[in-house]
Amino acid sequence: MHQSVAHQTGYLPGDLEYRKLSTALFAAGLATFALLYSTQPLLPELVDAFQVSPSQSAFSVSFATFGLGLALLIAGPASEVLGRTNLMRWSVAATSFFALLSAFAPTWHLLLALRGLQGIAMAGLPAVAMAYLREEVHQDSHARASGLYIAGTAVGGMAGRLIAGGLSDLGGWRFATGGIAVVGVLCATVVWLLLPASRNFHPAAARPNDLFRVLRDPALLALYGIAATAVGAFVAVYNGAVFRLSGSPYELSAGAAGLVFCVYLLGSAGSATAGTLADRYGRRKVVPVGCLITLAGVAITLAAPLPLIILGLAVMTAGFFAVHGVASGWVPARAHASGVGTGQASSMYLFAFYLGSSVFGGLAGTAWSHAEWTGVAGEAGALFLVTLILAVLLRNVPSRVQN
Repeated sequence: MHQSVAHQTGYLPGDLEYRKLSTALFAAGLATFALLYSTQPLLPELVDAFQVSPSQSAFSVSFATFGLGLALLIAGPASEVLGRTNLMRWSVAATSFFALLSAFAPTWHLLLALRGLQGIAMAGLPAVAMAYLREEVHQDSHARASGLYIAGTAVGGMAGRLIAGGLSDLGGWRFATGGIAVVGVLCATVVWLLLPASRNFHPAAARPNDLFRVLRDPALLALYGIAATAVGAFVAVYNGAVFRLSGSPYELSAGAAGLVFCVYLLGSAGSATAGTLADRYGRRKVVPVGCLITLAGVAITLAAPLPLIILGLAVMTAGFFAVHGVASGWVPARAHASGVGTGQASSMYLFAFYLGSSVFGGLAGTAWSHAEWTGVAGEAGALFLVTLILAVLLRNVPSRVQN
C-alpha cells in the first residue's frame, strides 16, 4: 500500500525511498561540482606548471563547463526517451574516470581536452536531476527536494576546491586532481547503490519542436537569463579570488586560499532555506531577495581586510545558491504547467547556466589582468544587477499555476 501511494503521489520526507533518493542525489551533486570546479583553486599553479597566462589558466574551468553546456542539449531530450536513472548513474561514473585521466595529462592542450570530455560526461546528471525529482517527489515537496540537491552541489563546490587546494600543497596539482577523482568514484558508488529506479517516468517520443516551445515562454526565457548572468558573476568572483588571495598582501598558499571555500556551506544552507521559503511564500518573492544578497556580497569584497573579503564571499555565495536553487526548481514546474518537456526545459536552463559560467567566468582572467579585483568585482556586480532586473521582470509574467 505504501509503495502504491508513493508511486501515485511521489515520495514524501520521511519515506525510506525519499531518504535514499535525497542521499544519492546529494552525493551526485557533490561529485559533479567537486570535479567540475576542481581546477579553480589550482589556477596560479597551472600558470607556473604550463607557462600560461592567468586568462588561459581559466580555460581549465571553462572547457569543462562549456563541454557540459553543449552536452546538456542532447542529454535532456535523450532522457525523455531513454529514462533518467541509468543516465545519471553512468554520468557520475564516467566523469570520475576522465578526472583520473586528467591527473596524468602531460601537456596543457591534452589537459584541456580531458576537461572538455569530463564536462560532456557530466551532462547526464544535471540534465535530468530536476525532472527526476519532479516525477518522483510529491509536489508539495518539490522545492525542498530541489534545494537539497542544490545543497549537494554547493557542498561539492566547496569540497572540491578545499580538497584540491590542500592536496596541492602536499603534492602539486596532479596529486590534487587525482585526489578529487577518488572522491568522485566514492560518490558514484553511492549513486549506483542508493538511487531509486524511476517509478513515474513514462518514455516519450522525441519532440524537436519542444526546443522552440521552451524558447517562447517569457518566464522560461527570464529564468535562462538569470542562470547565465548569476553563475557567470559567481564563477568570475571565485576565479579572481584565487589570484587576489595568492598575491600581495595576502600571499596565501593554494591550501590556505582553499579554506576560503568553506563559505560554500552557507551556499548549501542558502539553497535549502530558499527552497523552504519558496514553498511558503512563492518563488517570485524569493528570487529577487537572493539577487540583492549577491550584490551586497560583491560590494563587501571591495574592502581590503581579509576577514571582510571572506564575509563578502560568504554573503554572495548564500545569495547565489538561493537564486539558483529556486530558479532551477522553477523551470521544470513552469515547463510542466506550460505543457512542454521538463527535461528539455531543464537542459536549456543548464545550457544557459554553463554557457554563462564559461563565457563570463572566463572573462574574469581578462578583468583581473586589466584592473585586478576592481575589474572582477565590476564585472560581477554588473552581471548580478542584470540578474536582479530579470527577477523583477519575472514577477510580472502571468502565472501558469505552478509559479
